[in-house]
Amino acid sequence: MPVATLDEPTIEAWLSAIPDWRREGNQIVRQLKLPSFADAISFVNMVAQLAEELNHHPDILIHYREVTLTLSTHEAGGLTKADFDLAKRIDALPLPNSTRSQPPL
Repeated sequence: MPVATLDEPTIEAWLSAIPDWRREGNQIVRQLKLPSFADAISFVNMVAQLAEELNHHPDILIHYREVTLTLSTHEAGGLTKADFDLAKRIDALPLPNSTRSQPPL
């Protein structure tokens, strides 16, 4: 059964609940700058484990200590509830060597 994409009002409402994410077309994106390369890898490993548990996988770009996460439901051709659910769960992950969320780049 095909997965339904979200309508514009729903996307806007859900984006307001995840302020560290921004919309880029049919995707949502979060960028983080972590204290070190090792911290970036540690964070990405936590995201990977979470993605496996939820069977919904982000695109991940690591550039030294900067991590860019991109979410979209490819089979639906846009944003679905699964993207926002994963974004909220990612936001709840602890950041290595930090007690609070890092601001977007």
